[in-house]
Amino acid sequence: MALSIDPGQLGLQLGSGAVIGALTGFAAKKIAKLVAVLVGVELALFAFLESRGILVVKWDRLTAGLVSAGQDAASSTPPSWAMSILSTLSVSAGFTGGFLLGFRKG
Repeated sequence: MALSIDPGQLGLQLGSGAVIGALTGFAAKKIAKLVAVLVGVELALFAFLESRGILVVKWDRLTAGLVSAGQDAASSTPPSWAMSILSTLSVSAGFTGGFLLGFRKG
């Protein structure tokens, strides 16, 4: 089975994937920073309200949910996407490189 590869089309897919990945990575980092700040403010507010006796926070139950969610995610097996990954490899490679660059610069 002979593969015919068009270098122009391959370059276009790689380049467009890189641009889209860079924009997505930049936005993802900004959103991640915003979520981290919101979670930090929320936890600080919980601690403050607990110190005033207004709110009772069960910290062990709060962290137990996070630990079990991490264990569930680690034990699940993803479905087989081998053919779809191979067919979109050039766009995926460009997207990954662009995403990492955008995330770093964001």
